[in-house]
Amino acid sequence: MRSVRTRLGELDAYVVDALPEGANPELVVVLCHGFGAPPTDLVPLAPELVALKPELGPKVRFVFPTAPLKQEMMGQRIPAWFHLPPEVLMGQERDWDEFAASTPEGLAQARRGVMSLVSALSAATNLPYGRIVLGGFSQGAMVTTDVALRLEEAPAGLCILSGALISQDEWKPRAEKRKGLPVLQSHGRVDNILAFQQAERLRDLLSNAGLSVEFIPFNGPHTIAPEALERMAEFLHHRLEKR
Repeated sequence: MRSVRTRLGELDAYVVDALPEGANPELVVVLCHGFGAPPTDLVPLAPELVALKPELGPKVRFVFPTAPLKQEMMGQRIPAWFHLPPEVLMGQERDWDEFAASTPEGLAQARRGVMSLVSALSAATNLPYGRIVLGGFSQGAMVTTDVALRLEEAPAGLCILSGALISQDEWKPRAEKRKGLPVLQSHGRVDNILAFQQAERLRDLLSNAGLSVEFIPFNGPHTIAPEALERMAEFLHHRLEKR
């Protein structure tokens, strides 16, 4: 698969595909990395997903944006979509009710950046937002959930890999305007970074608002499980085939 680093809207991104030369994709998949990860962290998912579902190869373009912010942590500047409180960074006990209700510092800037990238992708590929799937891992899943609920047009789908509920009071009414949006959500039962119960809270908020949520729990930590990746390949194939 070809990989090119480019600028889309306000964000740098890696664009990966196996499309025939000069061809436009039929579906675009935007996946945002987690806190502290390099921008290339999720790039290997593109060939893995295509290997699981070869039909994706000649028709889908994968885009991996780079987080726009840096957060100080142990003397280093860490890539971030938004700033995390010290107790989260240090793995300390936290008030999950407060976490769910909070709107983190920097989220608005990250949202603007991802929205500008989606707009640029739509213009470059001649695809409507309804042919663009959003998703990501951990913090990247949270920012793309926020964007999916705010775009002027619903995306093709949303993949939440080990994400959690934030901005609860803002997301709830927005989710009610996204009835029927397909969502794939996975989370480890022994996640010590973002508690499993927070994934359940997010699942319930989206399901109760009328979104079509497929929830994949797995016996593992804060990661992307093989079974989640397999279901994600199927999920993308369904989005590709749906017109």
